[in-house]
Amino acid sequence: MIRPLPYLTVLSLCTFSLSAFAEEKPAPEEGVKKAETEKKEDAKPGDKKPGDKKPEDKAKDEKSKEEKAKEEKPKESKGSVTIAGQEVKYVAKTGLLPLLKEDGTGERANVFYVYYAAVGPDGKPLASADATKRPITFCFNGGPGSSAVWLHFGGLGPRKVELDPQGLEGAPHAPLVPNPNSILDVTDLVFIDPVGTGASRPAKGEKGEQFWSVNGDIDSVGEFIRSLTTREQRWESPKFLCGESYGGIRGSGLCESLQSKYGLYVDGFVSVSGVINFENIGGDLQGAVCYLPSYTATAHYHGKLPPDLQSDRTKALAEARAFAQGDYALALLKGASLPAAERTRIAGELARLSGLDADMIERARLVIPPGLFFKNLLRKEGKIIGRYDGRVTSEDYDLLNNYPEGDPSYTNVYGTFAAAANAYIRGELGYEWELPYRVLGGVSWSYNDFAGEVVNLEDRLAKALKYNTRLRVLFCLGYRDLAVPMDSTLLSIEHLHIPESLRANLSVQYYESGHMMYLNLPDAEKLRHDMVEFIRGK
Repeated sequence: MIRPLPYLTVLSLCTFSLSAFAEEKPAPEEGVKKAETEKKEDAKPGDKKPGDKKPEDKAKDEKSKEEKAKEEKPKESKGSVTIAGQEVKYVAKTGLLPLLKEDGTGERANVFYVYYAAVGPDGKPLASADATKRPITFCFNGGPGSSAVWLHFGGLGPRKVELDPQGLEGAPHAPLVPNPNSILDVTDLVFIDPVGTGASRPAKGEKGEQFWSVNGDIDSVGEFIRSLTTREQRWESPKFLCGESYGGIRGSGLCESLQSKYGLYVDGFVSVSGVINFENIGGDLQGAVCYLPSYTATAHYHGKLPPDLQSDRTKALAEARAFAQGDYALALLKGASLPAAERTRIAGELARLSGLDADMIERARLVIPPGLFFKNLLRKEGKIIGRYDGRVTSEDYDLLNNYPEGDPSYTNVYGTFAAAANAYIRGELGYEWELPYRVLGGVSWSYNDFAGEVVNLEDRLAKALKYNTRLRVLFCLGYRDLAVPMDSTLLSIEHLHIPESLRANLSVQYYESGHMMYLNLPDAEKLRHDMVEFIRGK
């Protein structure tokens, strides 16, 4: 889920010098008594004894002890799910993990998580027998400002929200049912709510702004991953990241920061509808070029392409990409200098590939903003289409506006997932939390650490790949994703500055639906297959 975006160690050495001045060496017993007498005679009230701590150091120690005593233990529960015909039993740990200050004297934040560990016949986690053979995957959504409910209860967890098989219809609430497409049979799972989302909050007296930026977010989620890896003794396990949407940026940064900051090298990163470079989804040139193939795929789904393209989607997408990266990109570069006749020709070809009206496209200066497409593809039918999934439609209640009033692909599922999360966490997991559980929103995000620059993590992902040549990345892309169009990711892949030999570490899979492809049952089955193969190294 991605929110709408605006257009070392220091070593201390202590040296002790001891001098003794004596003309004669006293007998051992006499010397000890004399030394003790001199000590008593020389000592003055308030003198600091060797080993004594300063008052401020004592206060810090006491505070640290208090914080540790207050730290809650995770709530444990047990469950099972049938995957690929086999029962998988597991233990779930739910709770808040504190992020400590650098000096260890207090907490910066508390991060909510749910950790699922598969267990063997003896009821013990499989990783406890041999951590090297049991992978662990850290999962997070995007936003920025989203909790992990979408991947947790939609895609990968042992329980999922029961929706219609195609993921086209919404409901105020829906039951949670066993998820046969969970990947818990091949990897343990940790679902993370970044600070400010879900039940995660800054500690008392701490400002949320330190977490709500690109780098602050990467640092805090990275610290959580390091801490949980240590607490659960998973340093020897194969480790994977799975990030959705803005999680593409977060995951790209984590691949680099975890290894450079902690020496924690991840084996793989799964980017689910992940953005890496904001310019590819927002810029007039790159954004326009990247969106066109997804417009074509969506228009094809709704039967809005001319017969020759409607009969062959593969041909339609190939033609859209060739045009987008050729004549269309050149026309946009020319801007006002583009001859009128050429402008009309380009508008006509865009109309052919998008299903929109050529005159409207020409009036829009050949750039089709996503909202214009959502509103106008099915305008004659009085419907709008979804941003997260272009297959989803709803009635258009504002026929005079050129942009949609809402996003049916989001409003269809928001209430369903919110109800499921709140019920499951308190019910089946047994974790009680009185404050609102923030599914999406609740953070005031800042891009100040990229002031004057486009947020682009391509270089960090490339660096991670070059410094960890065993790192593999799987990109999962939805044909009808109109939040992070598939070609925005493909463009980032092509612009990763890595040796040609490392491109074998990158793989791409496509899905019929949109941003949250797992809401469509056939896509959910394919996503499980693709991720299982990826984790197994196939």
